[in-house]
Amino acid sequence: MTAPVLLITGGGRGIGAATARLAAARGYTVAINYRRDATAAHALVERIRGEGGHAAAFAADVGEEAEVERLFAEIDHALGPLTALVNNAGVLETQMRVEAMDAARVRRILATNVVGPLLCCREAIRRMSTRHGGQGGAIVNVSSVAARTGSPGEYVDYAASKGALDTLTVGLAQEVAADGIRVNGVRPGFIYTDMHASGGEPGRVDRVKAFVPMKRGGQPEEVAHAILWLLSEEASYCSGSLIDLAGGR
Repeated sequence: MTAPVLLITGGGRGIGAATARLAAARGYTVAINYRRDATAAHALVERIRGEGGHAAAFAADVGEEAEVERLFAEIDHALGPLTALVNNAGVLETQMRVEAMDAARVRRILATNVVGPLLCCREAIRRMSTRHGGQGGAIVNVSSVAARTGSPGEYVDYAASKGALDTLTVGLAQEVAADGIRVNGVRPGFIYTDMHASGGEPGRVDRVKAFVPMKRGGQPEEVAHAILWLLSEEASYCSGSLIDLAGGR
């Protein structure tokens, strides 16, 4: 039996990397997409292969339509038909209030966090949908609890982009349900990843964990387990759902 093929965007580090390792351990052939950090992505591929799994790395900026089309074509050629997609790639920028933001910053965030997932969903549907001769599949969008909280004083633009991703998840799930594709999302809270350094505060999780009912930050592996459940047949009747992984917040 051919191994299912899973694409994880932004898969070289953090939640994406944890998901890639767990997916490979469960029998997926994993396509790890990265934009800039080739070293991390290829090191992850070697680690997965060393653990007996199957993986390959693919460079692409998911915010650019031509690069998304090339990414999916390369995966078709190298790994075979796509079975599942995890839209994990996401960016944020330095913490600031809205009155200090410029349009260029907002466009950069929306390109990766909204346009990218939508384009990747489009290409995945063209391959997985029974309407187009596919065998069905599953999509998981990695959102954020910020979609609920708004992230005031820090990342309102990022929170808004994740709110859009939640809406995409719900609407698309209904649109492709009859085509054999399930679409769900996860909303992580304060997770120990290096994304916080991009916002100018590498130690952010330790600063805010007191506000989490469980009084701790989360680990990428805890998010990965939820993602793999949503991709699995154990979640066969689950679509259009959003799982919060925020320690009770």
